[in-house]
Amino acid sequence: MKGWLVKELGEPNDALQNSNLEKPERKENEVLINVKATALNFFDILLCQGKYQEKPPLPFVIGSEISGVVVQAPEGSSYKEGQRVLALPSLPNGGLVDYVSVAESSVYPIPDTMSWSEAAALFITYHTSYYSLVNRAALKEGEVLLVHAGAGGVGSAAIQLGKASGAFVIATAGGKEKIKICQELGADLVIDYLNEDFVEVVKKETNGRGADVIFDPVGGEIFDRSRKCIAFDGRILVIGFAGGEIPSIPANHVLIKNYSIVGVHWGLFNRKTPELVFKEHEELMALYEQGKIKPLIYKEYDFDLVPEALNLLATRKTWGKVVINV
Repeated sequence: MKGWLVKELGEPNDALQNSNLEKPERKENEVLINVKATALNFFDILLCQGKYQEKPPLPFVIGSEISGVVVQAPEGSSYKEGQRVLALPSLPNGGLVDYVSVAESSVYPIPDTMSWSEAAALFITYHTSYYSLVNRAALKEGEVLLVHAGAGGVGSAAIQLGKASGAFVIATAGGKEKIKICQELGADLVIDYLNEDFVEVVKKETNGRGADVIFDPVGGEIFDRSRKCIAFDGRILVIGFAGGEIPSIPANHVLIKNYSIVGVHWGLFNRKTPELVFKEHEELMALYEQGKIKPLIYKEYDFDLVPEALNLLATRKTWGKVVINV
């Protein structure tokens, strides 16, 4: 079978080799899947470079989100041959291959109405955003939600899930193209952070009250400025630090303005309570079938163009997700 193998660390162009690999054998408690699509993530680039927190032994295959068809499942499994699923392969056996064997606990059913590319692009972004808004922030109908980097993977999911929860959604994005994307995703108001001060706009739109929930995957200065427009009893969700800088939190300011800093570590939540993640997945699939969420896909690439797709992702000029058709 074909597969992209990282044989030596370096930039994707140098590290990745399109190779002929042996079809994997299904191990106990695993599901063998014929891969149809694989979503790329920025950490795939870091894995190629050897800069990611997880460092699998060489050689290895990247690709942590896939969709495909069940070929073989354990006896007594809830999955059957021919069933459509999405899955999270574990390193060093990632999903940029024709076939991959994945732990049954990391396989999830998808509806027939969902495309392969949407299924591959959905899991990490929507589960992170759902866990953030519903579980950690307890976002309520009528509250004001501010979503930073609204055209990104988790940001685009947060806009849609915020609207599904009945919130008034304000999004930030940079440039006309990304502004339009956020509008199409359903944001009630979009702020171009390249030309506008989001703090002032949020205060103006809320009559000085501020946002009840702020969804921040950027960190750094964005986090610091977000503290200036958080409402009384508000919640700032710390999703990540895409901006590269980890901010400090002045406890006196948290006390005086009476708001909460809420950490979001979805990966740990998944490891500790997989049964709750499966329940959330069922809820997300229901929202998809109701037409309330739809994964944002920047571009789909042929399998032979994986290095090119990763190079594009490295520019950080994409939005939503980049998907490889296998």
